[in-house]
Amino acid sequence: MNVTVEEVQAWIDQDPDRSTRAELTELLATATAAPGRTGPDAEAGSRAVAELDDRFSGPLEFGTAGLRGALGGGPRRMNRVVVIRAAAGLSAFLHERVGAGFVVVIGYDARYGSHRFAEDTAAVVTGAGGRALLLPAALPTPVLAFAVRHLGADAGVMVTASHNPPQDNGYKVYLGGRVVTDAGQGAQIVPPYDREIADRIAAVGPVPDVPRPESGWEVLGDEVRGAYLQRVAGLAPAGHAHDLRIVVTPLHGVGGAMVAEALARAGFTDVHLVPEQADPDPDFPTVEFPNPEEPGALDLSVALAQRVRADIIVANDPDTDRCSIAVPDSRGRWRQLTGDEVGALLGQQAATVAAFRGQGVLASSIVSSRLLAHIAAAHGLQHRTTLTGFKWISRVEGLVFGYEEALGYCVDPGAVRDKDGISAAVRIAMLAARQRTQGASLLDALDQLAVEHGLHATAPLSVRVEDLSLIAEAMTRLREQPPATLAGSPVVQTTDLAEGSADLPSTDGLLYLTAEGDRVIVRPSGTEPKLKCYLEVVVPVGGRDQFAAPEDTTAATAAAREIAEERLSRLRADVTAAVGL
Repeated sequence: MNVTVEEVQAWIDQDPDRSTRAELTELLATATAAPGRTGPDAEAGSRAVAELDDRFSGPLEFGTAGLRGALGGGPRRMNRVVVIRAAAGLSAFLHERVGAGFVVVIGYDARYGSHRFAEDTAAVVTGAGGRALLLPAALPTPVLAFAVRHLGADAGVMVTASHNPPQDNGYKVYLGGRVVTDAGQGAQIVPPYDREIADRIAAVGPVPDVPRPESGWEVLGDEVRGAYLQRVAGLAPAGHAHDLRIVVTPLHGVGGAMVAEALARAGFTDVHLVPEQADPDPDFPTVEFPNPEEPGALDLSVALAQRVRADIIVANDPDTDRCSIAVPDSRGRWRQLTGDEVGALLGQQAATVAAFRGQGVLASSIVSSRLLAHIAAAHGLQHRTTLTGFKWISRVEGLVFGYEEALGYCVDPGAVRDKDGISAAVRIAMLAARQRTQGASLLDALDQLAVEHGLHATAPLSVRVEDLSLIAEAMTRLREQPPATLAGSPVVQTTDLAEGSADLPSTDGLLYLTAEGDRVIVRPSGTEPKLKCYLEVVVPVGGRDQFAAPEDTTAATAAAREIAEERLSRLRADVTAAVGL
């Protein structure tokens, strides 16, 4: 056993949680009793040793994504000891920055341990001389992000693991108030804040020495939730809702009731919640992964939509900061839009308003489609490309709309400096209703964008691994042996994103551009054990190269989509071979 009995026992002794103390005590007893035994007892002992070595192989690292990991006892798991230390480190950082009386607003979702972790954070902040404001119930992440700016808090903490598997939990940190006063006020942390907070966490002593009073923090009422809903409802001007039948699923998360209420306040009252997934359930029993991007996640939504003859499906992830949209095609088959397609629709909507006002910047992450940049240019607006993550997108000066392909959209950065699946749902519903009054659909709007800017077709390719070293090996292999051709076209540009540039900080990723204009980006996921590849092809529509200018836009775009699908298929095969996993 690499970890010593004394190290494990010291952790047990400081753990205030009975269940994780018992868990580690049992593992330790099994591991230490194994030597000299044979058969099943020896096997159980070996498993216990491996489990303890993993749990004590190092701390759960605090970074720009905060903390995220599996629940359980030990420093490499999410538990009360880890959360208390994180809260103490954050409090020390805030005290140094703004002095006593620093303000922290705290939210939580319905995952296992979330409420307890939020209360521990409130107690630590109070004990450190700060003012802790605890949201009154399990609520969506966008409500916490809104509260940071709405209340002028110096920091925000959201206890959630977003769309991770049921056994995980996490801890996001936002900075605002007197700590961050520029365009990033109220956004998630970026360097150097992450390292400064991590250093304070590392300096925290034994947990029993961290002051944790049993009271003194403020549990907020419903006023923040009400103010948020009022703001979101205002994103759909009165009279624009019209008749639209909407199916909504929160995938067992905390957003179902709030999404339905936000839509109702905006005028969309014909809303049907998927009953099997409507209530929060930390086990997420009807989905393999509680992520609307995953295959099968929308099956129950589609079944309900077919029964009630819905016009649109809105699916959110469990903490409701992401939003997926599905619509019926001309044959009545349900089609889930990609994040890039929804981003283009919302971007076009935002650009039209911003151009009327004469100012505004659109932003998207480097792995998102290049279409948004064309939309911005067509409206005389600026576009910014950022690193992946809304901690970067939401910091863009003058931002009026930002998105990333992983179903994240910021449609109201003045209120929420983060992705927000509720406000995005309201805005896309408004657009769908407006299209309907014109005898058109969201798919027709996408076709029109394709005619104007070329069909930008994107597809993800993800490889989930058990051994993270495989991802590092794949990235090394790609750097040493980059592909010469992709989808039959020579690679004319290879960019190692780790080298950084004047426009983008360094990040672990590789970008390939072909002579045909296809683009591939490969990067390790920042939150999951995955290697992620982002594929994009651009096919002209109408009187550009392939086609004489047709009167039938639908036929022209359909032909372009066939070409794009074939190119994406070849691209996917070549990238799979190059990655070698």
